[in-house]
Amino acid sequence: MAMRQTPLTCSGHTRPVVDLAFSRITPYGYFLISACKDGKPMLRQGDTGDWIGTFLGHKGAVWGATLNNEATKAATAAADFTAKVWDAVTGDEILSLAHKHIVKSVNFTQDSNYLLTGGHDKVLRIYDLSKPEAEPQETSGHTSAIKKALWCNNDKQILTAADDKTVRLWDRSSMEVVKTLPFDASVSSMEYIPDGEVLVISYGKTVAFYNALSLELIKMVDVPASVHSASLHPEKDFFVVGGDDFKLYKYDYNTKEELESYKGHFGPVHCVRFSPDGELYASGSEDGTLRLWQTAVGKTYGLWKCVLPEELVSENSDALYSTAPEIKA
Repeated sequence: MAMRQTPLTCSGHTRPVVDLAFSRITPYGYFLISACKDGKPMLRQGDTGDWIGTFLGHKGAVWGATLNNEATKAATAAADFTAKVWDAVTGDEILSLAHKHIVKSVNFTQDSNYLLTGGHDKVLRIYDLSKPEAEPQETSGHTSAIKKALWCNNDKQILTAADDKTVRLWDRSSMEVVKTLPFDASVSSMEYIPDGEVLVISYGKTVAFYNALSLELIKMVDVPASVHSASLHPEKDFFVVGGDDFKLYKYDYNTKEELESYKGHFGPVHCVRFSPDGELYASGSEDGTLRLWQTAVGKTYGLWKCVLPEELVSENSDALYSTAPEIKA
């Protein structure tokens, strides 16, 4: 019996949604932040997409957004030549960090004490958030704009992807490049999975998986459209892909087989990420919306009410969901 995927649509943005990120699971659930060209990043409850608040202060398109693990702080990267750090509980701006050009990427260390930034001036910067007036540690090496810069290996190393068609692994203490991966096309997205040290890279019509420490290729998969973003399921069962053809594709990570594809967006899909519990994935599009999609279609979770016929539900899952609130449409 084929189940029908019913994505939840999150509206509110007025321009294309270009980046999104989830927090870890906190005592209050998990959270989702979105970056948009309207300059107004938004915070939402991750499992329902319910709007919590909007961070107001940027004077240009926001290209990157992230949350710390506990979802107490947010950081954003923008075209107004700043990266900003926010209190994600009150929505207040904590810091505005001046840059020399458009900022594309922001990423917190595990302890939330340092912020890594990258952008059009090709410089990697590390800010000590406890000393906001201190100059950041700076290092260069890329020959074009940095698209993404991520802490890895327990914050001892850094991974960067740039428009010079390379991904580089840096050592944090020496700030030297340990290894460089060249590509034949610009890298469109990069995701780092600390559990198992997997790096997910998309370029052209390809999604490639690498060991994040050695940068050895694990596997690569060709997909039907130009890819803007790809995300690996936390249990590494599936990966999802979004790109130019407005669709979302779900693949079996082990067999590389395409399992499903869905059209819901009315424009290219710029970003896609799995939730920290792997129950859903979020996509952001040129159409100005975010959509939340179920990993296991038809399961009772968040705002999705289980609609399976009785005999298909095992006693086990019955017990699991008997306490779930009934969602009235």
